[in-house]
Amino acid sequence: MTTARTTRKTLAGRPEATSHAAIEQAAFVLFAERGFDGTTLDHIAEAVGVTRRTLFRYFASKNDIPWGQFDRTLAGFRGMLDAQPADLPLHEAVARGVIAFNDFPADARPHHATRMRLILETPALRAHSALRYAEWRGVVAAYVAERRGEPDHALVPQLLGHLALGIALTAYDQWLRQDRHDADSLLALLRAAGATLDEVYAE
Repeated sequence: MTTARTTRKTLAGRPEATSHAAIEQAAFVLFAERGFDGTTLDHIAEAVGVTRRTLFRYFASKNDIPWGQFDRTLAGFRGMLDAQPADLPLHEAVARGVIAFNDFPADARPHHATRMRLILETPALRAHSALRYAEWRGVVAAYVAERRGEPDHALVPQLLGHLALGIALTAYDQWLRQDRHDADSLLALLRAAGATLDEVYAE
């Protein structure tokens, strides 16, 4: 009898299974309606139809939601850099990796421009974003260090990490100011910004 009651209660209750994508989509709708600061984890949990505790199985904090599955994203970035031809000049390999990393699908939900605008323009996210940027730069530094046979913390790996991030952020700043927010226009800006590395190395 106890088992039957428990089973019925579980079946009748609200399902706890969800996904990163479902949480992100619900959260971005709320961010648009209430603002980032005005949206709580309880609001997001209610919108998704799960408990606050369930949300923590997917994201460590509200600040992590705009970044999506960042660990998986970084792993993909590492793969993109590692896939660059070994005989390609180092700065060009990094530039190509950055471009590949930012080639987002047209049907991304939330839209990539919405995500990046939130990340780049929300004051409450700046401290958290600084941590994420450091992790991203670390991927570039590790790749450069391996190619050069030196520690990650050496000058050139760190410099190229900062340059790569600067190229990406500058391209995004220009992209978000435009009327078009498609992948092609972003990639064109990234290529143009990345070309500055060629100019630096040519001098």
